[in-house]
Amino acid sequence: MEAEAENQRGTPDQMQDVEKLPHDTPAAEREGPTSIFKGLGVLDRFLALWIFLAMAIGIILGNFVDNVGPALQKGALVGVSLPIAIGLLVMMYPILCKVRYETLHQVFKTREIWIQMGFSIFINWIIAPLLMLALAWAFLPDEPELREGLILVGLARCIAMVLIWTGLAGGDNEYCAILVAVNSLLQMVLFAPLALLFIKIISHSESTIPLSYPVVAKSVAVFLGIPLGAAIVTRFTLRKITGPAWYDNVFVKWLSPWSLIGLLFIILALFASQGKQVVHQIVSVVRVAAPLLVYFIIVFFSTLYITYRLGFGYRLSTTQSFTAASNNFELAIAVAIATYGADSSQALASTVGPLIEVPVLLGLVYVAKFVAKRTNWKP
Repeated sequence: MEAEAENQRGTPDQMQDVEKLPHDTPAAEREGPTSIFKGLGVLDRFLALWIFLAMAIGIILGNFVDNVGPALQKGALVGVSLPIAIGLLVMMYPILCKVRYETLHQVFKTREIWIQMGFSIFINWIIAPLLMLALAWAFLPDEPELREGLILVGLARCIAMVLIWTGLAGGDNEYCAILVAVNSLLQMVLFAPLALLFIKIISHSESTIPLSYPVVAKSVAVFLGIPLGAAIVTRFTLRKITGPAWYDNVFVKWLSPWSLIGLLFIILALFASQGKQVVHQIVSVVRVAAPLLVYFIIVFFSTLYITYRLGFGYRLSTTQSFTAASNNFELAIAVAIATYGADSSQALASTVGPLIEVPVLLGLVYVAKFVAKRTNWKP
């Protein structure tokens, strides 16, 4: 069986690039670390704490330091203040540098990948956004601006933190990277028209600042297109000049923390800009948190159960579940700020996303590993 599996994998050179495609191979059965925190750096390990601290510092600055809000609004890039825009680009770029674009053409030759991709696209781009739309209306029928921010979060499919959750839970990192690449491309095409469909047409938005297709499309192009293009150029250029080993083991490891640093800066800046508003709207923050919590739990467990019943291995099921449950709150924040302004309720609602997602999905990592152990779920 081992020899047969080796033959199916191909040559050593091919294995180096596509060694972890989503197949249930014997190599996948190795056990992960006893504690998921052993696989985390300091930033990742206490990310929920850092987010709370960034929010607290931002609120204190916004309420007790004069002119900090206006200072963070200086300059503009497609409607987003320059400091926040730089933070958004810094946040998106590192994670996109990890995607193995050079192997995608090999991956898509297998029929199994297309089946998995079709399932993921159906969950991510039809079921999950519609569920968030329903939850937004159910929990916030009297708060149209908060509801719009929540809808934007539901439409932004995850292309960043999902790689962390998948890795911690022992999912298929290579397949997860494929989903990140595909969702990045789909967001370039689908986010703007779906945002208009869900907010302007289905929800009949009566916001004083109407959602504009050009503004949304431009925000997606800048805050996703620029880092995606830069990441592709960086990966192909540096890997050719320095070699794959240096790129993966030195450059990517040095670059990775900047994504979380960018996230923390964005949260601090947003809450500094909205410090007084947050204090006066703490009830609104709680009301936005409630549907987000329900959303993460429903999407994760539903996907995990369906994939289990369909006979997917644990690694694939976990990857599918975390990809479906996670959201690209970076893009939602960027669009909300560009469209409605940094001090808007829509921006506030989108900013609550990482506050809830990080601790909830970190807890679901433990749940996934517990379920796998109790059910003897094969990789």
